[in-house]
Amino acid sequence: MSFNIALSGINAAQKDLDVTANNIANVNTFGFKESRAEFADVYATSIFSNAKTANGNGVKTAQVAQQFHQGSLQFTQNALDLAITGEGFFVTAEDTTTLTRSYTRAGAFNLNQDNYVVNASGQYLQAYPVDENGVPSSVSMAATRPLQISTSVGTPTQTSEVDMTMNLPAGGSEHDIGDFDPTNPDTYTSSTSVTIYDSLGEPHVAQTYYVKAPAPAVNEWDVLTYVDGQPTNINGGTANTPNAGNPNTTIPNSAKMTFGTDGLLAPVTPPATNPSPSPVETITLGAAGVITNGADPNQTVRFNFNDPTQFGAPFEVSALSQNGSTVGKLTGIDIAADGLVKATFSNGSTVYMGKVAIAKFNNTQGLAQIGDTSWQATQTSGEAIAGEGNSGTFGKINSSSIEQSNVNLSAELVDLISAQRNFQANSRALEVNSTLQQTILQIR
Repeated sequence: MSFNIALSGINAAQKDLDVTANNIANVNTFGFKESRAEFADVYATSIFSNAKTANGNGVKTAQVAQQFHQGSLQFTQNALDLAITGEGFFVTAEDTTTLTRSYTRAGAFNLNQDNYVVNASGQYLQAYPVDENGVPSSVSMAATRPLQISTSVGTPTQTSEVDMTMNLPAGGSEHDIGDFDPTNPDTYTSSTSVTIYDSLGEPHVAQTYYVKAPAPAVNEWDVLTYVDGQPTNINGGTANTPNAGNPNTTIPNSAKMTFGTDGLLAPVTPPATNPSPSPVETITLGAAGVITNGADPNQTVRFNFNDPTQFGAPFEVSALSQNGSTVGKLTGIDIAADGLVKATFSNGSTVYMGKVAIAKFNNTQGLAQIGDTSWQATQTSGEAIAGEGNSGTFGKINSSSIEQSNVNLSAELVDLISAQRNFQANSRALEVNSTLQQTILQIR
């Protein structure tokens, strides 16, 4: 009997050493949770035994209990490095189609060759699909999908309108419209430009020129448009004829803009408009010789002048925008505390890609370890409860952070010494039992 008791002690000490060594080995493993070997005594009795004189039968390993307390955070420069401060777990899957889910606290993620967010083991991070406003359609484990970050977004949108607000200088230089030459700044008062897009997303530069009319005209301006350096007539505009000696042999139609003595657009009697025509709309860009790349040749651009002024201040454009766009390229990723993934693109678009799924369990110590710092649900842990970050006890998601191992190295070294002494003591007990047995065998 005493042999078995001592042997059970050695086995228990060995288990303690194994658990402690595993904790020490994973002290730098992201998201690792330390374990603790827990033991129970072995005691057997019956109705015919004397409980007062019965001794125990040794020790057994009751369980190796995982300790899920929070590890410290390490901050990084990678937006896809994620950490949870709370009870939640990231949800992962081994491929894009399986319904089997595993759970991890290690948030060192990156993009694979197909732009899916994966960890170092190739496990796919799961997220809830969201609408254009970032609201998930469903928060459940069955609704989770692998999170994929698109590197481009949208189809091109051709520009149809340009909105601008500007001040034309009251003291600006006056010029005869017949002398206008876009290559000579001495023949016009002011100009500005904006990038517009055709139906294929190709950029073009639309430039507007402002020519203050000389006396006897008062506070009157001509507005001319060019696209990619090509003169572009204005529908319903005023025809212009180059003066003799002007190297510019083609002056496009222009719109008229007249201001009152208060510096605001002069009121007109309906149905007349100011500027005339208003708003300013170009002829089709195909007819102007601008569209030659196979894009929509019937594209026109409307210039909306929103409350222009003619004050004594210098020429200034206070607002300038257009409604077209090209295909955007990914320029940045931002992940909020609730797990909402927002991608920004070079065309100014912002797209919500999904919301990182979070799971928690009624009994985290019942989770089964499967390696690679991951766990699976068991009957003891209960089914995964799906939720969102930064809500309840699921925990807050921290982008550009990684949770470190929760192993306390100093405590583990002390435990290592204690387990070693325990092993030595039980080995000594086994040796003493062996000596006693040998002595009995030598009795004659």
